[in-house]
Amino acid sequence: MFTGMFTHKLLYTVAAVALLGVLASAPAGAVFNSHRTTYLTFSKPFGLPGVSLPAGTYTFELPDPDAAWNLVRVLSRDHHKVYYAGVKQISQRPAGTGQNVSTVPSAAPTNIPTPVKAWYPQDEQTGRQFIY
Repeated sequence: MFTGMFTHKLLYTVAAVALLGVLASAPAGAVFNSHRTTYLTFSKPFGLPGVSLPAGTYTFELPDPDAAWNLVRVLSRDHHKVYYAGVKQISQRPAGTGQNVSTVPSAAPTNIPTPVKAWYPQDEQTGRQFIY
């Protein structure tokens, strides 16, 4: 009887250690991205309120999603330079816009950078509308 009880306890202990090992090694991508960090690459110059930026890759994020859920920050890809920070209106993703579409451009003359109308974090229905 003692051997059977010892075997069950040993089995439960091994199973618990194995489960902890699996959970500890879960991929980082499985962690929720609370800042909604999105890397966007623009092939042409584009505009945000008060700033024009050249083509390139930029980081769009919510710097403080808990206290300032409507504040958007746009940084260099390496996060060393802030190009834009501002409070935006919450906006619902337009019907027919795919879940992988992150920005909605506005119409603009060909000689000025295309203004970005809104940013929608990937796979979310709610985004941030830029006010010009």
